[in-house]
Amino acid sequence: MDDDMNNNKDRENTDRMRIFTGNANPALAHKIAECLNKQLGQILVSRFSDGEIRVQVGENARGLDVFIVQPTCAPVNENLMELLIMLDAFRRASARRITCVIPYYGYARQDKKVKPREPITARLVANLLEVAGANRILTVDLHAQQIQGFFNLPVDHLSAGPIIAKHLLKQGLVHRNCVVVSPDVAGTPRAKALAEMLDVPFAIIAKRRPEPNKVEVMEVVGNVEGKTAIMVDDMVDTGGSLVQGAEALIERGATDVIACCTHAVLSGDAPDRIRRSPIQQLIVTDTIPLPSEKQNEKITVLTVSTLLAEAIRRIHYDSVSVIFEQQSEEVRMRNS
Repeated sequence: MDDDMNNNKDRENTDRMRIFTGNANPALAHKIAECLNKQLGQILVSRFSDGEIRVQVGENARGLDVFIVQPTCAPVNENLMELLIMLDAFRRASARRITCVIPYYGYARQDKKVKPREPITARLVANLLEVAGANRILTVDLHAQQIQGFFNLPVDHLSAGPIIAKHLLKQGLVHRNCVVVSPDVAGTPRAKALAEMLDVPFAIIAKRRPEPNKVEVMEVVGNVEGKTAIMVDDMVDTGGSLVQGAEALIERGATDVIACCTHAVLSGDAPDRIRRSPIQQLIVTDTIPLPSEKQNEKITVLTVSTLLAEAIRRIHYDSVSVIFEQQSEEVRMRNS
């Protein structure tokens, strides 16, 4: 009797979960829904004749636990406005809880004032999401950890590191002559975490940025001679930082360079720059959709759909903390 009651309760809770998506990354949203054995919710996100965004929720949302999958990637302003308007629509439709699933959090690079009269756009976007009606944020590999503190609501910050680590191990790319490399000092915690998962040492590239998207490598801290260097970063935009880092590593005796980045922004001619570089392979995830014209033989795309689906399921059942423990344990077991 008790088992039947618990099963009925689980089915009732699952029935009150809905997953919706805008136009930013519908392919990822479909994968997440498939992992949860659900259909995407009915919603129309289109444009009026003057370009304004039109949103119409196509089903009853009252009392539902709503998850909106919408990375704020390029075109960032369009995708951000879609998300804000969808939030307003569900808030006015009396959804019980609205969770923004933002695999890639745009406007994150200005997370503090470096020079006078600069904005803090990461905080501005956080304010906009809260005012629009978000109750919770689910995201992957923020550009800076402190962005979590910009919100006055729960933020579940997942890492794609275990997914990348499992891929490297499965493909046999990790051996005793490997070293994980952070392309800058700020990324040291990320590199250290991956190095611990792979049970290899790590090194750091010291660099300076004279202006945005411009990089000058100053020195490599750590031993990379005769080793396969696994560079890890949260995103690859123009590719300049990774390519210059790879060249510096080769100059200092590294035999091969593999680059791993969660978010494949890849703006401009970045894919071609990667293709012509010493980088043997660039491993990214599908937090940002990668169109066919940006793909080449050096780029490998891993999916975060299973990770996000599990997080959504656990958020729905209020047990999300377990996922962080499981991620690390799975990699440790595979590496043992």
